[in-house]
Parts: sequence; C-alpha cells; structure tokens
Amino acid sequence: MTSAVVVGGGPNGLAAAALLAKAGLDVTLLEAADEVGGGTRSHEALLPGLLHDHCSAVHPTAVTSPALRALGLEQHGLRWLSADIDCVHPLDDGSAGVLLRSVADTARLLGPDGDRYRALFTTPVRHWDALAPEVMGPLLRFPSHPLLLARFGLPTILPATLLARLFTTPQARALWAGVAAHAFRPLSRPFTSAIGLAILTAGHAAGWAVAEGGSQAIARSMETVLRKHGGTIHTGVRVTDPRQLPPADVTLLDLDPGQVAALYGDRLPARARGAYRRYRRAPAAFKLDLAVEGGVPWTNEHARRAGTVHLGGPLAEVVRAERDIVAGRMPERPFVLVGQQYLADPSRSVGDVHPVYTYAHVPHGYDGDATEAVLRQLERFAPGVRDRIVGWQATRPAAFATANPNFAGGDIITGARTTPQLLLGPRPTFEPYSTGLPGVFLCSAATPPGPGAHGMCGAGAAAAALCHL
Repeated sequence: MTSAVVVGGGPNGLAAAALLAKAGLDVTLLEAADEVGGGTRSHEALLPGLLHDHCSAVHPTAVTSPALRALGLEQHGLRWLSADIDCVHPLDDGSAGVLLRSVADTARLLGPDGDRYRALFTTPVRHWDALAPEVMGPLLRFPSHPLLLARFGLPTILPATLLARLFTTPQARALWAGVAAHAFRPLSRPFTSAIGLAILTAGHAAGWAVAEGGSQAIARSMETVLRKHGGTIHTGVRVTDPRQLPPADVTLLDLDPGQVAALYGDRLPARARGAYRRYRRAPAAFKLDLAVEGGVPWTNEHARRAGTVHLGGPLAEVVRAERDIVAGRMPERPFVLVGQQYLADPSRSVGDVHPVYTYAHVPHGYDGDATEAVLRQLERFAPGVRDRIVGWQATRPAAFATANPNFAGGDIITGARTTPQLLLGPRPTFEPYSTGLPGVFLCSAATPPGPGAHGMCGAGAAAAALCHL
C-alpha cells in the first residue's frame, strides 16, 4: 500500500493528510504538540467554560474552501455560524464602515461609495465558486477561467492605498484599509490589495463565519476524516532529523521554510536550501484575550453586533501603523483586530461574561508589552470597557513561537506577503510545494495561497504528491 507521512498537524497538515488518506494512502501524521490543530485550537484561558481561540478565529476563506468541501467536514461535526454583522471599522466621530454579508446591503450603508463598492464586488462574488479554486492556489499556472480571473486579479495588483482612492468617504476608506491590513504589509506596496480583495469576496460569498465550539472544531473534524480513512496520528513527536521519519513513499511538511532547511540541511538542493534560509518573515501579533462582563460598550451601535471589529482609525492611521511595524517600530496606535465570536456562538460565554479576542500588529520579534496600547484602542472606541474587564491574558510574540514554531518571531501568517513570496511562495519555481527532494513536499502556510484555516496549502501539496506518485 502506498504510504505518506505528514509532519505537522496544523490545518494544512491535517487537510493534506485527510485528502491523501481519502485517496487511499496509508497516512501517518506526526505533531510536536500534545494536540493537533496548530493555529486552529481553542482553550479556556481565563474562566472555566469561557472559550477563546488560540490564533485563527474568524474564517471568511474557509467556508467555501474547495479543500474543506472535498472533505465534507459538516458531516463530521463542523458547523459554521455568523454574527448579524460581519465586520465594523469604527471612527472617532462615532461613525463606522460596516460590512454585511450582502454586497448590496453593504453598498447601501456606504452611501456615496455604494455604487463603486457594488461594481467592484458584485461579479466576483457571484462567480466565487468558480474563482475560489483559481484564487486559492498557485498563481503561476494556466487558469481554468482566464477572463474571470483577470477581472478579479487586475485590481489585486494595486497598492491598497491606491485602490482606496476609489472611495470618497472616510468610512469606506477605513473599512477597506482594515481588511487590507490583514496582509501585515505597508499598504503603499504593490499587490497589497490582493489579500483584502480575496477576504472581502469570499466573505460576501459565505460570511465571516466562526466554528461552533471554537476553531478547534475545524481541526477535530479533519482529524475525524483522517482517522475514518485509516490515518494514524502521533502527538508529542518533534521531528529534528529525517531519520526519525517512518519509511514512506511521500513526505509532506507542515513546517515553515526555515525549519525545512534546518531539518534537511545539505540534503536539499542548494537553490532550495538558500531560498528557504532567506525566506522573509512578517511582523508579529501581540494577543490579548479578555473576559468582559456585559460585552464591549462600543460607541457605534453596529459594532455591538459585529463578529469582527477593526480598530485602526482612519485610512492614514492604518497606513502609518502598518508601515511602522514593518520598519521595526512599535506604533503608538497599533492596528488591533477584535473578535466577538460569542455573538455568533453564545456557547463560548459563561453567563454574562463574554470572551473577547484581540491582537495588535507589532514588529517582528517584539519583546515589549502592548497590553496598554491594545486597551487604549479599545477604550478609544468603547469608553468604559476597562471597567467591564474581569480578566485578561496576554500572548507575546515569543509565546506564539514557543507554542508553534511556524510562528517564529510572533509571525502568525508564516511569512511576509512580499510580492515575490505572494506570487511564487517560498522559492522561485512553478512547483511551490516541491522542496526539490524527490517525494518531499512543503504544505505549510508559506505556500500558496497563504495563511488561513482553509487547508488549501495542504490540498495543493497533496495534489502535487499524488501527481508525483
């Protein structure tokens, strides 16, 4: 029987392993931590029963992921839930950019910018089922829907600051900037519109959903599929030498490129080894989990019903903060993402105490304490929130890296989304999942299409492995 070994049990390693097992391979997955899931884990950090997501929290690109659909995770316990409002970006005057599931409803709330927003998103959202496999895979290949992909892809080339000029109101510009900031890049750089456009299009197609019972439910459902098809999982196994691996016809690595270079050393082809060692990392996240009695008292009423809230102020402020973190400077007002997953999934709360998920964008390897900076941003848009906080826990960049070596320096997206790495992956090749070693493939978020709980990096590597076989 053809066999595969997968090193790393994050969402991509799990997706790759489950897809290979479903294809009939004898699959063994090795995970260094005591449980699988990587960034898709959840925990009771502050109070018994109060459930916080470890890293990945809201999943606009996962609901319609071709990889997750192929695994049929809803048949194995995964249930997607959405809040009334997908995302809100409040401003200091009490107004906000508001993102709803419907393109038309979002356009209506954007007022004078509504027609431009509708023109930008109506067509790609309508055709997302056809676009998703194109957008969520290697970009250097001949597409199945070239005209549709060109219609979607041309605006992605633009710097986010340039595309922002499409809009005239501060609310629309701020809303766009907050979504584009998920790239952890200076928004004046080319292709910084790509991730924002993909998130918005996928979100309009399926919503900014959360997994019922925490993001851990995504990992558990993939684990169920893997075991159903005969796969084996071993946790607490840290692989530091290829000789630790059981014999297999193919090996897939849910590791960042630096770990692959350290693991295989001179056995890798020189060009691959050099590219993996030079792989550029992104800025970091500083996470602050909060227990908030009565919820966050947002000034903007839409934010009280939103699953995600972006705190960054107007466009210029978001641009400045993202430029600073890439330059290694800690912003006075960092961009902060707030997750209110409990609004969609009340089972995460304990009575009237609710889990609020926040993280700030900070420089790579930042070793300071950004707790006060995060709280100031919250208080800025929700006066009185400090009085409602009954507990908190900070996760610094170093702690992210300790819990998951793929997050070196606190880089939770596993690599900078520079133009070369966005287009090519970790090295210049038409085969981004190949390590150059026969039968050994890279399947982490360093490969296309990049970070998220969508499992598409694992699916791409699994397809490459099957093609090799």
